[in-house]
Amino acid sequence: MKLNGIFPALTTPFDADGALASDRLRENINRYNRLPLTGYVAVGSTGESVLLSRAEVEQVFTAVREAAAPGKLLLAGVGSESTPETISRAKAAANIGFDIALVKTPSFFKSALTPDALVEHYRRVADASKLPVLLYAIPQFTGVALEPDLVARLAEHPNIIGIKESSGNVQRVGEIVAAVPANFQVLVGSADTLYASLTLGAVGGILALADCLPELCLELHSAFTAEQTATARELNRRILPASKKLVRQLGIAGVKAAMDYRGYYGGPVRGPLLPLSAAQKREAEAVVNSLVATAAAD
Repeated sequence: MKLNGIFPALTTPFDADGALASDRLRENINRYNRLPLTGYVAVGSTGESVLLSRAEVEQVFTAVREAAAPGKLLLAGVGSESTPETISRAKAAANIGFDIALVKTPSFFKSALTPDALVEHYRRVADASKLPVLLYAIPQFTGVALEPDLVARLAEHPNIIGIKESSGNVQRVGEIVAAVPANFQVLVGSADTLYASLTLGAVGGILALADCLPELCLELHSAFTAEQTATARELNRRILPASKKLVRQLGIAGVKAAMDYRGYYGGPVRGPLLPLSAAQKREAEAVVNSLVATAAAD
């Protein structure tokens, strides 16, 4: 199962009353289907996964499965604090028709999450899951990193096929690539580290920026794959400030605002996340305008 390419880390649409808007999610995916994206990631961090009920999680999975074009790989965010709940969610995703279980690290009992505890957790999930498992490390949210030696131990399991490494630490990406077998696939979770990580052996990205600017992310990956180094570097130069402003600084609300501006449905975030101010919305729109204008000039 080849993961090369770009996956949008799908946002979860809510209506004005804060309810899940599955029809809007289908509309977004119908538009993404026109692009050569490798697939879609549902209920990840950008999908506000920790703010969804279990019932909502399965509603999102169903909407994505129904709307995705044939051939798109579907990754389900199933990580939970408990091993049994993670296994249960992975089984539900398999039954709905997903292809891969994306499993973030548990994080609440940090002092107890030793390397041995994490290995036991992931191995139990991988043993029980009908779906291949993609590890997911996002220590800026969880406070729990997956270090290269630990990833190498987990890579020995036949049902663990790769990792989404979202720390933003390019050195760690390179060390993981060096520590794991050649068939273990590394994807990154931030657009501003995509180019550097590809040069070190990553195969693609699961990116929030691809929700609102998928074409730009696809162009960078395509240029790199075609060994068009100068083009890839120029695209990376454009992506860096966009990713910093929309994703790192403005967060999910910034990504959703940029989606709205580009004709997708972003909509509101769910509390306790706050909406953007009017000034912040203008900042998001200015970033999009600058990139669209540059692309038009080319």
